[in-house]
Amino acid sequence: MSNMRALRPVFPILVGAALMLTLSFGMRQSLGLFMPSLTRDIAVTITDFTLAIAMQNLVWGLFQPIAGMFADRWGYRPVMMIGALSYVIGMILMATANGVIAVLVGAGVCVGIAMACASFAMAMSLTARLVPATIRSTALGIMSAVGSIGAMFIAPLGQLLESSYDWRTGFVGFIVIAILILPAAWIAGRVDKEAPLTLSPDNTDTLSAGAAALAAFRYPPFVMMATAYFVCGMQLIFLTTHLPSYLVLCGLDPMLGASAIGIIGGFNIIGSLFFGWAGQRWSKQALLGIIYMSRSFVLAVYFILPPTPTTTIIFAAVMGFFWLGVSPLVAGSVVEMFGLRWQAMIQGFAFFSHQIGSFVGAFGGGWLFDKLGSYDVALQMGVGLGLFAGVSQILFALFYPPHKPQTA
Repeated sequence: MSNMRALRPVFPILVGAALMLTLSFGMRQSLGLFMPSLTRDIAVTITDFTLAIAMQNLVWGLFQPIAGMFADRWGYRPVMMIGALSYVIGMILMATANGVIAVLVGAGVCVGIAMACASFAMAMSLTARLVPATIRSTALGIMSAVGSIGAMFIAPLGQLLESSYDWRTGFVGFIVIAILILPAAWIAGRVDKEAPLTLSPDNTDTLSAGAAALAAFRYPPFVMMATAYFVCGMQLIFLTTHLPSYLVLCGLDPMLGASAIGIIGGFNIIGSLFFGWAGQRWSKQALLGIIYMSRSFVLAVYFILPPTPTTTIIFAAVMGFFWLGVSPLVAGSVVEMFGLRWQAMIQGFAFFSHQIGSFVGAFGGGWLFDKLGSYDVALQMGVGLGLFAGVSQILFALFYPPHKPQTA
């Protein structure tokens, strides 16, 4: 009860961060819905479109630690407002695109910057700063769950606008949604007025940005977690980018792709809440390994069977449960290992590994499809690497449990 009373003054900040996260992530997760129509109407190939998504993930990963460092120095509000504005520009470019350059800059560069500055890392970092340590993992799970709500209505809305009008109208709808991120980011930016952090000599809080980064890269549990995070990005972005196209190729209703993404978002709410709660009680590192192995098994079963609406819905529900449960586990692990001050920056370094995987999943999946005419090889690679990462993460958690790194 005392924890809940402590949250009352910061509740509007958390709501603003949650709204910013759910809108930004919901749109980003729904971009693949427009790939079949866009590539049919203008001089953009599937490889071009997936290259844009791959660029988006690399830009996101490259800018994430920079955005985290600037948030500590300048404040969260200016960084998040820049991200929101970049999203609006990106959606305007997509709605007016007539060639590959606009798609690369809009969906690639602009959305990548926006996601670095006004999405998961910022929302999770300010949540960690505002809530008591006794409920931090659970609160991070709640924030991660909120991030999936957007996909539940944004994906079907985008598909509805495209089906009723065209893909450009769908992006016009996304422009309106992107504009709503601006006031949400402004409200979330009130975190800058909260009491400053109490620096602890037991972690990296008292170090400079460079020294904190060096301590992270010298710490084996962090390096293992960041390396396994590569597979997480590869699997998830492959699905959000290519699942709608795969279903159309199999002769299924295009609306099924939007429904699947929405269902993934809905069940991710349950999964994020569960893994946030579980991370408060059990090894976060072992839980990460379980997620990677479970996803790989579900992927293998679904793509071995002939796709039907029923199997697709079941697949989306199960995969959704394991979708973003990694977010509270990774964010909570970074806080436990290194403290709060440089959390956004250090988490950004881990996330860069995730985004390299996302690049491989988006562009590599499209490139292999263009070369081979199917997704079989891409799926085999995704399942195999996922199982390897999961087993490695669990073994590392058993034989090299995290402890406070040496910062001196």
